[in-house]
Amino acid sequence: MSENPPAGDVPKKAPEPSGVDLARVALRAAKEQARARGAAAQQKKQAKRGGLRSGARADGRDPLALGAAINRLITERGWEAPAAVGGVMGRWPQIVGDDLAKHCVPQKYDEDERVLTVQCDSTAWATQLRLLAPQLVARLNEDLGHGTVRLLKVLGPGGPARRYGPLRAPGSKGPGDTYG
Repeated sequence: MSENPPAGDVPKKAPEPSGVDLARVALRAAKEQARARGAAAQQKKQAKRGGLRSGARADGRDPLALGAAINRLITERGWEAPAAVGGVMGRWPQIVGDDLAKHCVPQKYDEDERVLTVQCDSTAWATQLRLLAPQLVARLNEDLGHGTVRLLKVLGPGGPARRYGPLRAPGSKGPGDTYG
């Protein structure tokens, strides 16, 4: 079977644009040419005046609202994840609940490892938080975006400052069940 049309059939051509269609095409071309001439004339005027000047229309040099400027800076620098985690640290009581927030405080976020470090005020609360860690990581990722927090590192309470001196017995750490 050949793909050529039979000798009697003449292939149909697309209809030639007529009156109204030709006018639309001509009008569109004229508008584009006018825009190009206007833009070129505007640039020429600005070059004569010594550069760009502010006008009635918004352009890239106009002042921004503080929130918009901060959002643009965060996006340009790639700080979305650290900023989101910082927001979580500020909203910690709403995310984990008031009871848990009274005893556990977020300390730092390691962006490379995606680890959030939380310190608790007692070993009992640290154990409780370790048990709740999978649910808490899921809730944080729901709020921040999938994969932002991979691991929750739970620290117990910090011990008292080490004091060295003649009245101190060497190796004495204090009550071990409270500080570690």
